[in-house]
Amino acid sequence: MKKRRFLQSSLALLALPSTPAARAAGQPPVPLKFQLDWRFEGPAAFFVHPEQKGYFKEAGLNVSVEAASGAGAIQRVASGTHDLGFADLAALMEFHANNPDAPIKPVAIMVIYNTTPASVMALKKSGITKAADLTGRKLGAPIFDAGRRSFPLFAQANGVGDVQWSTMDPPLRETMLARGDLDAVTGYTFTSLLNLEARGIPRENVVVLPYATHGVQLYGNVIIASPRLIAEKPEAVRAFLRAFARGMKEAVAQPEAAIASMKAKDGLVNVPLEVKRLKLTIETAVDSAGARAEGFGRLRPERLQKMAEQVAKAYATKNPIPAAAVWNGSFLPSAAELDLLPRA
Repeated sequence: MKKRRFLQSSLALLALPSTPAARAAGQPPVPLKFQLDWRFEGPAAFFVHPEQKGYFKEAGLNVSVEAASGAGAIQRVASGTHDLGFADLAALMEFHANNPDAPIKPVAIMVIYNTTPASVMALKKSGITKAADLTGRKLGAPIFDAGRRSFPLFAQANGVGDVQWSTMDPPLRETMLARGDLDAVTGYTFTSLLNLEARGIPRENVVVLPYATHGVQLYGNVIIASPRLIAEKPEAVRAFLRAFARGMKEAVAQPEAAIASMKAKDGLVNVPLEVKRLKLTIETAVDSAGARAEGFGRLRPERLQKMAEQVAKAYATKNPIPAAAVWNGSFLPSAAELDLLPRA
């Protein structure tokens, strides 16, 4: 009997999930590939900082944070080449609606931008001072730009009539606005505003019309995960989010330290510029009224459902968007761990 109980106990221990503590006792770290939404610029420090500080390793993970190259994070995770990523929630909704039979449909597991950072930006000399002034004007953005995709919602909320769109690669957007080829552009505020400054346009000469304050209450970027990872290694997902929250809390409190971590990973990082960009990201997309009301990392189901309906209409998806299927908040760290917004 004693031998049988010993064998049963041993089998039970072997069946337990591989926890960070167990891995620290001798098991190898779980390898995870993480895809950013863009290059190693300001917001990327949220993910690079915990990587460089060793917080993922302490959690029993071997996380590789990669800059975007070619396909976006949604496509990378859906193809199975990456486990996790950083992506726009509206684009994730579109993927679910247009690819119902995809074998791997990424799922959002934490909200980083409680409000979309998208804005319409114009030079003051254009005469554009409010949203309605955009009617009949020439706007520009890459075809996949989140602000351009959701512009119908902005236009409807603000009585904007028809506009003329011009398409270009991302590096040309602000250049074309600065030289007068466009009347306005759509883009993430912390990207386009600083890119315009780099092209000699002072911030005070730019009119910024944020979607969030102009009737468009969309969630922005989220952390996404492969459903395969969620099913097979749920403890790794929890460990990743806890380690990430630890690093992001430091990044919010000390942006300079977070950018220093990114500089250690990529020597080409322009430290003063990216510190400024990170601070602007925190100000415009992270530390928002929505995040303070709902709690960092979380979302409200009723707002998610409304967003799904709006995105389905604006993006003209093939099928309705299954709001519940795109979100899984069961892996979020505790409220104390997510208490990382600056003190009011």
